[in-house]
Amino acid sequence: MRRPVPPQSQGKLRCIKTHSRCKEETGMAHGSKRVVAMAGFERVIGLDLSDKKARFAELDPDPTSEEILAEGTVPLTEIGLRKRLGERARCRIALEVGAQSPWVSRLLAGFGHEVLVANPRQIALIFRNHRKTDRLDAENLARLARVDRRLLRPIVHRSAGTHADLVQIRARDLFVRQRTAAINFVRGELKADGVRVAPCSAETFARKAWVVLPDSLRPALGPALLEIARLTQRIQRYTRTVERLATEKYPETGALRQVKGVGALTALAYVLTIEDASRFRRSRAVGAYLGLTPRLDHSGQQAPELGLSKAGDPHLRRLLVQSAHYILGPFGPDCDLRRWGMGLAGAGSKGRKNRAVAAVARKLAVLLHRLWVSAEPYDPLYQVHLSEPEAAA
Repeated sequence: MRRPVPPQSQGKLRCIKTHSRCKEETGMAHGSKRVVAMAGFERVIGLDLSDKKARFAELDPDPTSEEILAEGTVPLTEIGLRKRLGERARCRIALEVGAQSPWVSRLLAGFGHEVLVANPRQIALIFRNHRKTDRLDAENLARLARVDRRLLRPIVHRSAGTHADLVQIRARDLFVRQRTAAINFVRGELKADGVRVAPCSAETFARKAWVVLPDSLRPALGPALLEIARLTQRIQRYTRTVERLATEKYPETGALRQVKGVGALTALAYVLTIEDASRFRRSRAVGAYLGLTPRLDHSGQQAPELGLSKAGDPHLRRLLVQSAHYILGPFGPDCDLRRWGMGLAGAGSKGRKNRAVAAVARKLAVLLHRLWVSAEPYDPLYQVHLSEPEAAA
């Protein structure tokens, strides 16, 4: 004789039956939700890239399977990758960020695969492994991708066109750093001989240094000054290219250039680095993306104050810091950013002023994203105007 079910348990029994019925209808009666989620992939593949070859490991999408279905190496060329992965059914492929990951990820995505480019900063399992080999790296990438793609903190590489335009800015930065090093070298050698070059811009340094160059140093430093002049001409050509790109190809930079201290170079670098403004649900997230927020190491009652994470693009971060220096400098215009930053800096130490510069750079990054998304006119004293009606009332 069947025992009657107590009234307080009938609802629970109905839930159990309903859940079982749902599992049978969705094919989950004998597997996990992860199996269903991965049912669209034939294999999960980890790909460890080196200079000329790539090591791969293939796993079954079922996380309960521990066996490696296939492994080996493949030439790191378009022909080699196409031969191995071009005609395959859709797979999930995980690889680490590296020098060759941009073109490899674009190629594999063109084959129809889901490509996850893992952020190496987030995968201590791989770069801190005491038994680190290409074979184990490929296997670990595949296992992480099979369990949960969020464990890889995947990034998205820029398109080929955006990358080509961004290289223009990076090449200009290379020549600027070379010219700065050459100028510092010449200044130092002239000082050792008792000669000083009057303060001047980098563009006019070669001409003014040539006038005071002693005859004894002319054979050694003359070619250096000629090279500085040639670098200046190259930099000017790149600057004109940046202006043209910002005006003609990326007109959205005009909204960013409303902020005094943000020129064509910074605006274009910002747009090309982020590429898609909609990738951030909130503008405040841009500060963390560019490494302008402090690192966190909270444990229990301890919450030490740490430096910036510096996790983003270093060139764009440097440009934003330069803009922040201008905003807080003697020629900076009166605006909400300047007032807020000057309040942080106060009359304190140099360290406090440096923290104020970093904070203004972070707020500037957030402001630029907001201007980009909204396309609204920029009011430099928005907070002041917002509080004026309240003061009048």
